[in-house]
Amino acid sequence: MRGGLLSAAALGALLIGSAAEADTLRDALNRVYAANPTLTGQRAQLRGLDEAVAIARALGRPQVSATAGLNQDLTRTGGGNGRNLNLGVDVSYPLFNGGSVRNQIRAADERVLAGRALLRAVEGDIFTEAVAAYMDVIRDSSIVALNRNQVRVLETNLQASRDRFEVGDLTRTDVAQSEARLELARSALATVQGRLTSSEENYQRVIGDRPDNLQPPPPLPTLPGTADQAVQVALSNNADLVSIAAQIRAAERDVAIARADRLPTVNAIGSGRGTNFLGTADEQFAPGASNTQTSTSVGVQGRIPIYQGGLVGARVRQAQAFQGQLIEQGVAVERSVVAQTRAAFATYRASLEAIESNETAVAANQLALEGVRAEQTVGTRNVLDVLNAEQELLNSQVQLVSARRDAYVAGFNLLNAMGQAEVEDLNLDGGPLYDPVANYNRVTRRTGDWGDDPRPGQPVATRTVTVGPPDTSAPARTVPLPPARPNQPTQGQGQNTPVTQPNQ
Repeated sequence: MRGGLLSAAALGALLIGSAAEADTLRDALNRVYAANPTLTGQRAQLRGLDEAVAIARALGRPQVSATAGLNQDLTRTGGGNGRNLNLGVDVSYPLFNGGSVRNQIRAADERVLAGRALLRAVEGDIFTEAVAAYMDVIRDSSIVALNRNQVRVLETNLQASRDRFEVGDLTRTDVAQSEARLELARSALATVQGRLTSSEENYQRVIGDRPDNLQPPPPLPTLPGTADQAVQVALSNNADLVSIAAQIRAAERDVAIARADRLPTVNAIGSGRGTNFLGTADEQFAPGASNTQTSTSVGVQGRIPIYQGGLVGARVRQAQAFQGQLIEQGVAVERSVVAQTRAAFATYRASLEAIESNETAVAANQLALEGVRAEQTVGTRNVLDVLNAEQELLNSQVQLVSARRDAYVAGFNLLNAMGQAEVEDLNLDGGPLYDPVANYNRVTRRTGDWGDDPRPGQPVATRTVTVGPPDTSAPARTVPLPPARPNQPTQGQGQNTPVTQPNQ
């Protein structure tokens, strides 16, 4: 059941792909859904919870066992040394167990529901992480491009300042200011390039592939107009709340399971025995004695617990304590959902306002830069004024790019908090969706003891290892620092300081 805030058209438009030759957000989320190790591991864990239902059902089914034994007497007795082959079959069927099996099955079913909800929550969290990684690469790529352009502009400015200095139009101070600003821009470019590399590695970690010409994301669907509306949707749809509610119901069943140990149990039993004396019956008993003996029996066996040393009471109280813990945890989860929803809503609205302000700032700084450059040509502004105007424009452009990233990620965070960032909501088309009910139906009614699944082999998730491990046996090498620029003394009294590092 989903909230009514997302129309079918909006859901379908959430992840519409762009150019086929480039990566889109839909492509990235398809890869995440198919091969993210956190998701595939969570699916495997859910399959384990499915088997808990089959285990609980097995406790209410007949149990059949067989025994066999071959004996040879080593000392002479009575009529002589004997041999015998014993065969036996025992059957037991539980008729009454105080409701323990029924409650174990229901508790296992509740934990399966909790596991399915947890899988939904993990899907939403991983998709949100993937969206953030995708937007980080787009943001940092844009910031690198802005800084690279700034370096080119400052290189041109420096050359122009040097040319004007040669003809006496500018002073050495003007040239030094241009040189300093260029080196700061180069330093900033190196920093943001490193940040872009980090974002690309995080992208590969989450999505499983290197980013390639990422396209701008599609618009988000219509989001609630107020924080209260968002909270109401979250309280109805958030998967973490669904999961903890199912865990609380399972804990209630655990209390009933513990109480069942106070009640009697009744089992129907049957047995069959056969002994073959292997031709030694005449020696062991009397001439003409039969070499085979058989016996069968059926009956009903009951067990009535009278006193168990306080064990049952302790187990009941323990189960009740665990139930109380989960009830309190449910309140904590509810608080967390409310806080996350309100925080995501506030961040989203603040980012939208920041976008609007930064767009105005970019336009104003562009106009200011044009004016300062024009005023410099007539001598009313100096080189530093131009450099400052260029830096102000760059700063506002970077803030605008960051605000757009923050708004999109905050909007998707809000969708996730409201329980609307899962695979059904995103309308992915990368292949068949994982159906947890199919495995549940496949395994929970099985009655055979030899129905193993194939042995786990290669992981479903995509690995990202592309190179071998580093060679730690290689000797360390000494790498000198780059030489200092003119008029800039180096550390160590003007000498290059060597840096020792292992071979990569």
